[in-house]
Amino acid sequence: MLDGKETRLAGQGWDMDVSLPEAMTKSMHQKSEQRASGAGWTRRLAEVDFVPDLGQDIGSVRWFRGLGTLTALSIAALALLPDYGPIYAVNPSMPTEAEFEEARAQMLMPIGYGSDSGKRMAATDAVVALADSPERPRIELTATLGRGDSFARLLQRSGVSSSEAANVVNMVSGATAVSAIEPGTPIDIVLGTRPTKNQPRPLESVAFRARFDLNLEVNREGGSLTLRKKPINVDNTPLRIRGTVGIEGIARSAQAAGAPARAIQDYLKIISGRTSLSSLRPTDQFDIIIDYKRAETGEVKVGELLYAGVDRGGKSHIQMLKWTLGGNTQWFEASGVGESKGALSRPVNGPVTSGFGSRRHPILGYMRMHAGLDFKAGYGQPIFAVTEGVVAFAGRNGGYGNFVRLSHSGGLATGYAHMSRIAVRPGSRVRRGQIIGYVGSTGLSTGPHLHYELYRNGRTVNPMSVTFTQRAQLSGADLTRFRGKLQNLTSVTPGAALTPLQTATKKDEAPKREIDRLILRESRIQTDG
Repeated sequence: MLDGKETRLAGQGWDMDVSLPEAMTKSMHQKSEQRASGAGWTRRLAEVDFVPDLGQDIGSVRWFRGLGTLTALSIAALALLPDYGPIYAVNPSMPTEAEFEEARAQMLMPIGYGSDSGKRMAATDAVVALADSPERPRIELTATLGRGDSFARLLQRSGVSSSEAANVVNMVSGATAVSAIEPGTPIDIVLGTRPTKNQPRPLESVAFRARFDLNLEVNREGGSLTLRKKPINVDNTPLRIRGTVGIEGIARSAQAAGAPARAIQDYLKIISGRTSLSSLRPTDQFDIIIDYKRAETGEVKVGELLYAGVDRGGKSHIQMLKWTLGGNTQWFEASGVGESKGALSRPVNGPVTSGFGSRRHPILGYMRMHAGLDFKAGYGQPIFAVTEGVVAFAGRNGGYGNFVRLSHSGGLATGYAHMSRIAVRPGSRVRRGQIIGYVGSTGLSTGPHLHYELYRNGRTVNPMSVTFTQRAQLSGADLTRFRGKLQNLTSVTPGAALTPLQTATKKDEAPKREIDRLILRESRIQTDG
């Protein structure tokens, strides 16, 4: 125990009085006082609030202390803000000419242009110079037939001689029309070895898909070219889609049933011409039949809409079938009645500047009957046939200048005068909207315009007072064929075109491996089951 200057130690059966020096005792007291004062300073410092809420006690000492802390931290953050300036590197030295040539010899770009790469090495005695560079023995390439391109030009661009290209075209023409080859068709061509470089390479083979149901191959056998046809099994069953109109309407219901978007648009256009779409009830049934072809190779070709129908209460309410009559394709009802064509269309895109009736002639200077309409139009603007008809006259006609007269059904005819150029011939048939000539100022005319006349039984009438509707009607053999087509389409089972396509395995295509034969046998068992 420590007591003043003396310390008594108790041990095992003995004790001792120890006297400490006075200096040592004074040092111990000083250290104890320093520890006590240090702990008090730390405690007082911890009690100081350096980050008070500046929203409270505004103007007090505590608030200014917090403001000082915020200012000091902001100054420190700005002082430690890094520099975002560029970092300058040492510029490399420019390579010497020898270094540049060595680096260029090892680049990949010369290889892309057909050159070699690597360091240049001197030739040894083992190197024998060739008299000429060798050629590849065969060239295999694939060319694509472009829109507006011809099959013969494609072969010649690919390196086939003109004589062999003409021979191939004649052979292909015997199997199918060359013009029927669709744009975008890939054509595989193989060229053989030529005897000299100044001659074209001989053709070894040409293979392509000529039609959806036909592959053609032209191969060189025994020194001559032979054509080989490879028919493709195609199922032409139309795709029939039936369903209920439903609450959401035909468009959504047909889309949910799997009908293509284009077929749905055409269907709605046809049906809306027969009845209002809003009048269809949710319980009504839509009936869509689309041209649909499937090849045994897996390709599918979706065609145009063939039939559009609406059933109400289990009975056909609307039946519309696409049919071609006299070179014109239109939609017919089940009774054989075609579409109705409304009023005459405008012969030219322009306003009427002079009407039908008496007026003072701008050139002759006296009152005269104006037996038609004058349309304002620029020189060279196209002139259209207002409806279908036959060209009765096309040529120069006195004060009318270049004149065209069209004969229509029902004793009606139309005339088009002052043309700069005529685009039809007498006796030819024109369709509605077809260009028959171009605006001009021939004959008695003060400027480019179109003088348009309408005749009924040979006499001019006011074109503004006449509108006529044409309605085609099938009869006789045409009506019989039409009804047969309609019956065939409506007898197709919905979804029949989506059943698995049966493909007969040819003898030369029989599987040669046992595992392949087992797989084929298993698939046949599953199909029959």
